[in-house]
Amino acid sequence: MPQAERDFDWVQVWVEKTIAQRLPEVNADDLKNAWTTILRQAKLHTHHLIQREELSVREHMGLILRQLRDSGGFVEFIAMFDPLSGVQVLVVHFLAMLELAREHLLEMTQAEAFAPIYVRLADGRVE
Repeated sequence: MPQAERDFDWVQVWVEKTIAQRLPEVNADDLKNAWTTILRQAKLHTHHLIQREELSVREHMGLILRQLRDSGGFVEFIAMFDPLSGVQVLVVHFLAMLELAREHLLEMTQAEAFAPIYVRLADGRVE
């Protein structure tokens, strides 16, 4: 068996039990970084809602005819579209213009290649 002071020494350690726990210093940048991390994590776990929006080609056909009548019947193609309305509305509006052209209610003309395209009310003739 090991014998004290021959095989090992006794050690006395003084332990202070009333030591206050020191917390790390936190500054504004640390808080900002922590908050940014929380927001980034929250965005990864958020759900999005998909809603069905009823868009009518016939309704847009009426809007196009009214716009052409109000402007004198001759408008640049690009001016017929509102870029802020969203992709879905732009697609339906374009389909409405194609449908009106198919029904010979409006004509799309271009003077030469790469020139602006113009839209005008048709004179009613069927070709």
